[in-house]
Amino acid sequence: MRENRDGILYSLVYDKVIARHVDPVEKKPLFHFKPNSLTYSFATPGCNFRCKHCQNADISQFPLQGSQPLPGNPVSPSEIVHAALENNCTSISYTYTEPTIFFELAYDTARLAVEAGLANIFVTNGYLTPVALKTITPYLHAANIDLKSFSDDFYRTVCGARLAPVLEAIQEYKNTGIWIELTTLLIPGYNDSTDELRKMAGFIASIGKEIPWHLSRFYPRYLLKNEPTTPIETISRARQIGLDAGLRYVYEGNIPGQGEDTICWNCRKTIVKRFGYQVLQQTMKENRCSFCNAAIDGIW
Repeated sequence: MRENRDGILYSLVYDKVIARHVDPVEKKPLFHFKPNSLTYSFATPGCNFRCKHCQNADISQFPLQGSQPLPGNPVSPSEIVHAALENNCTSISYTYTEPTIFFELAYDTARLAVEAGLANIFVTNGYLTPVALKTITPYLHAANIDLKSFSDDFYRTVCGARLAPVLEAIQEYKNTGIWIELTTLLIPGYNDSTDELRKMAGFIASIGKEIPWHLSRFYPRYLLKNEPTTPIETISRARQIGLDAGLRYVYEGNIPGQGEDTICWNCRKTIVKRFGYQVLQQTMKENRCSFCNAAIDGIW
């Protein structure tokens, strides 16, 4: 997605927008950032990971041999911002593929979005340099970061990457004050052991017990089509491990109707009821529980 020309790297995807949609922000998933709002989502081709289970492999894992022209259409940052406003969105999400792949386009769009009163969201694998994060921080309001495993071997063999930079990035995101939520897709036999889940939960708690953790159910796809779907019991067990580690908000994903509600960390009453990506009921006073008045973490 980049080309070295006389020692300078040029982006090949700045004018290659391949996907644009209006989504509920809960789909990112973000449950504690402007809930029940719309976000304008877009992407270009490419990724810096090679995940064998990628759900968007048709655009993220586009052939690298150069035998085909890169797909996509020229859409300017101002056009993206205009489309977001026209569709009554309150934010723009850089998603579907890895936003750092189209960082220049994301950066230019994010700056215009802020001027227009829109928030910006990264849906990311967390594989970026501190310099890149520092550059985008003034214009970035929230991020959902994949914590795909707590095993470097998993990252190397399944994703073609490394674990340590992701853990460092999560800490750096937290340090910036950008609102973050984490997602782990549980693949049977790969990253769902009790020991690994406890390590992940402990790490998240050490960064911030208020960070929401989304535990998603795996369905066979791409190069892992022969693997089984995650048992619901595994997701529920993982959620309990997160709660036992002291995390305030742990959610079950890809199981509509289960584990999606926001529960007050203090009085344990339901304050946001969801089904899928829909908010059915929200019982809060500004950012506080309407039952016990405890502050609920997030940007409401």
